[in-house]
Amino acid sequence: MFFMRTVIFSAVKSRWAAFRQSPLAGKKHNLLFGFVACRLVSTHHISKNIEVICHDDKPPTIEKPFSLQLEKTIDRPLLVILSWLFSKRKHVMKFANLYLEQGFDVVTVSVTPFQLMWPVKGTRVVAKDLLTFLDRNTSYQQIMLHGFSIGGYMWGELLDHVHEDREKYNHVIDRIVGQVWDSAADITELTMGTAKAVFPNNEMMQNIVRKYLEYHLKTFHEQATRYYIRSSQLFHLNLVHAPALFLMSNADPVGAVDSNMRVRDSWDSLGTPTYVKIFEKSPHVGHFHKYPKEYVNEIYTFLDKLKMIKNEEKIRARIQA
Repeated sequence: MFFMRTVIFSAVKSRWAAFRQSPLAGKKHNLLFGFVACRLVSTHHISKNIEVICHDDKPPTIEKPFSLQLEKTIDRPLLVILSWLFSKRKHVMKFANLYLEQGFDVVTVSVTPFQLMWPVKGTRVVAKDLLTFLDRNTSYQQIMLHGFSIGGYMWGELLDHVHEDREKYNHVIDRIVGQVWDSAADITELTMGTAKAVFPNNEMMQNIVRKYLEYHLKTFHEQATRYYIRSSQLFHLNLVHAPALFLMSNADPVGAVDSNMRVRDSWDSLGTPTYVKIFEKSPHVGHFHKYPKEYVNEIYTFLDKLKMIKNEEKIRARIQA
């Protein structure tokens, strides 16, 4: 078992180290060109796991490096992207651009496998930082969620913090106007999903990782597993009753259709308007890549229901391309 832990941790560490050495890692204030009508947007890392991407016509300034407070008032809707494990920035930006084109600012949230495996000092801290950011920056009066894979777990952790002080954080929940869940993975898919994320093309190593994670869940109940279970319960009983769009695939064993539909049924029973799109053959978090026009149409149809479309020309360009 010690050997398996060493192999897994070494492999994950090397992949994380490679990312940290890339030109994009660690930049607090940088500029990039997006798809947004070839306009400049500004980006700011407000923590190691959270980045804000804003239109440059009214860029925010940060009170101090890695502060969770923006100095300028921003009168725009905000999208929160809860990313999947080992998500690459260029891939996340493809989703972010769908919303930047419609006038949103974007916050991206990512976690490492280590943070996922040790929630007390990992995912729970990231979730609390995100909640603090949303709590402090009240000028974002309309908030959209777009979560992928373990993003559902991350959202459950944030809800746990909300439950600890409902009076303080209810205004955050009230400002959420819509939510999109793409390939959401429940606790029952944690071992399979993490293994595939760490070693997407190596079945033997996937099996090793899966076996270790099963051991991890049994051995570290107090340090980890109980938080996964609590998050799953809170995700199924989501405090957010804003309309929700579920995107899933019949070919995805990680964010399985049955699992997602159980969540959808639970939310329906609580009065949350829900919409579902089931793709046929797309892999986990691969619907946009496999079916780009259908995916874009689903997102923009949903935004139209929420009356949050600002640039119809961009929609037509994407669908007719």
